[in-house]
Amino acid sequence: MSAKAVFIHHPDAELYRFHEHHPFDPTRLQSTIDLLIRCNALEPDDIIIPQPADDEALLTVHRPDYVQAVRQLSEPAPPADAAAAADKYGLSDEDTPYFPGMHGAAAAIAGGSICAIEAVISGQAKRAFHMAGGLHHAFPHRGSGFCVYNDAAVAIKRVQAQNDLRILYIDTDVHHGDGVQWVFYDDASVFTYSIHETGKFLFPGTGFLHERGTDSGIGACMNVPLEPYTEDDSWMDSFRATVEEAARLFKPDIIVSQHGCDAHAYDPLSHMHCSMRIYNEMPLVIRDLADRYTDGKWVALGGGGYDKWRVVPRAWSFVWLAMTDHPLLARIQTSAESPLTLSEDWRQAWADEAGGIDALPEEWLDDLLQWTPMPRRDAIQAANQATCSRVLQK
Repeated sequence: MSAKAVFIHHPDAELYRFHEHHPFDPTRLQSTIDLLIRCNALEPDDIIIPQPADDEALLTVHRPDYVQAVRQLSEPAPPADAAAAADKYGLSDEDTPYFPGMHGAAAAIAGGSICAIEAVISGQAKRAFHMAGGLHHAFPHRGSGFCVYNDAAVAIKRVQAQNDLRILYIDTDVHHGDGVQWVFYDDASVFTYSIHETGKFLFPGTGFLHERGTDSGIGACMNVPLEPYTEDDSWMDSFRATVEEAARLFKPDIIVSQHGCDAHAYDPLSHMHCSMRIYNEMPLVIRDLADRYTDGKWVALGGGGYDKWRVVPRAWSFVWLAMTDHPLLARIQTSAESPLTLSEDWRQAWADEAGGIDALPEEWLDDLLQWTPMPRRDAIQAANQATCSRVLQK
């Protein structure tokens, strides 16, 4: 009998850390898992530990010379010629610097995403969550934007080799999902959808309306670039209208979604002004699309998110709560007059590491009455509406 949802995590994914002060911090994984366990949404024994991706899997996306460079740069003392070539492979800048053990940690993450998609395709589960995945900026020939191996693309390539499938990839990270888009840009069987802050102001500087695919993949790519300081209503209106149309037109066999949670107002690496509400609602929209178009087959990955205490644990917990139809989700959604508080023992457990109990959120949803109203709200909404109209016209 298949499970409704499986949770996949390899402990070596927690070794994916560039350096102590880098914003891509694996503490996000540990604190989220702990929150889910403490609120009785996850049993430790139910976590599936995947096999790391082998070279055969990695080479379906990445060039042999790049994988070899990653291996060499993962050594405690990389060979001089490998270190000299690090810049060529995008592994020497402040965003994605090489580090000891890099290959093993990145391969564990890629293996987790392969395990997730194979669990759903095989019928082992209807849904699968691999929180450490979603490294969507990596390219076949170089690392980029904190990403070494493109686990989403590797996982999709793995099941493509064994199945004739139409795969809808939905990317909700505030940064455009460029690496996945370019890997499948000429592939009509993979529809890449990305909603993000416009590349006019934010890394990676891509994801514009005219990027719609090439050759046989023309039309199998949809980008929804939103204005800086977009808020909840405009984000969700834009997301619902466009992702619904993408699913309706493409009619996928499976959905793979990436849940970067860096469009939140607290995130230090973007300019958006959304609250926890969008991270509560977007997984439910995707779940509904999966139920209607793919017989429920849905794989969810993590991604960005750099407020590791106030945002990421809550946002990624919402994905798992939606996947499992956990009763806590209904309690959160119906608690407008009396907001539901987070597990107090979780707050106490992480208080010292977070820098004090006040650094941790008290409630599942943000109290927007405490936020300063955003200037130019009407103009931002109008610009986003115009963008969505252009998206839908195409």
